[in-house]
Amino acid sequence: MKGLSITLAALAPFAATIPRGPAQNTSPHASEAGEIKVTAKKYEFDPNPIHVKKGDHVRLVITAVDHDHGFKRTLFMSTKLLKQGEATTVEFTADQAGTFPFRCSHLCGMGHRKMKGELVVE
Repeated sequence: MKGLSITLAALAPFAATIPRGPAQNTSPHASEAGEIKVTAKKYEFDPNPIHVKKGDHVRLVITAVDHDHGFKRTLFMSTKLLKQGEATTVEFTADQAGTFPFRCSHLCGMGHRKMKGELVVE
């Protein structure tokens, strides 16, 4: 998988010149990417929602870009502090299908209560 990442990174500058077919769902899937990069910033997570397949080992690499945030998955009772500028990895196996909410668990300003996301396990 590491070799594939290096190859894709080398081809990235040429991506704009490749003709594209019909529009496709661009929602990230853990099984396609190996890991999903997520940003946390002023009252939002991106991407949101995050789609994975049941049975996938999910690795979210979350970076807070503006200041410290938090990541809390209520169902799995998991909380992580997201330090500004530092990538934080959250790993788990998506063993149940459904839609699972997550939210910011570190007071980040007036819109903190609205900073929520969803993990969709298909």
